[in-house]
Amino acid sequence: MSLWSRISDALAALTSGESLSDVFSRLRTPPERRAGFAIAVIALGAKMAKADGRVTRDEVSAFREVFNIPKEEEKNAARLFNLARQDVAGFEQYASQVAAMYGDADPVLCDLMEGLFFIAMADGEYHPNEDDFLTSVAGIFGIEERRFRALRTRFVPDMPPDPYDVLGVTPQTPLPQVRAAWRALVRESHPDQMIARGVPPEAIKLAEKRLVAVNHAWEEIREGLV
Repeated sequence: MSLWSRISDALAALTSGESLSDVFSRLRTPPERRAGFAIAVIALGAKMAKADGRVTRDEVSAFREVFNIPKEEEKNAARLFNLARQDVAGFEQYASQVAAMYGDADPVLCDLMEGLFFIAMADGEYHPNEDDFLTSVAGIFGIEERRFRALRTRFVPDMPPDPYDVLGVTPQTPLPQVRAAWRALVRESHPDQMIARGVPPEAIKLAEKRLVAVNHAWEEIREGLV
């Protein structure tokens, strides 16, 4: 069964009245877990787009850029997106279910957060309600404040990214350890590694965006620009 067939089955169960927890309970092991990730991206992305009170065309386009949807599966994705974006109520349930699938601060949850930030900034503004939404989701995911702050500074224009935060080190960290942290993040961001830990191939574009930020942070530190 394909990823999108699993998503379609899950959507049918939700619309027929089955609880979210029951649906996610069947999506805890590969390859089903990839469908759970995809559902979380679609649902939380839709609710993220609605958090500032409106869903713009740019936000919908940003969602499509983060998550590659085959043309023949666009209807299934659109149905779930439209179902989820009616309002922001219930986003905690989706976040809690996907967090239970992976565990606190799992790298997959950081992948998902990156996608949500990308959607939040698609219209060129970072609304206070969007910040509240993402802060709440990060808390449910067990993502520590510093990691969340590093993600936010990478995406929000008026918050220049701190390269040390991006690499998870401090200005006092010896350069060899900074280099080791950079290399570890590069390995973690490799598409094969992401797929191995449960990110669907359809969402691997997130790796490209992270690698740009990680490499830029290392270059700044190495060249003494900070």
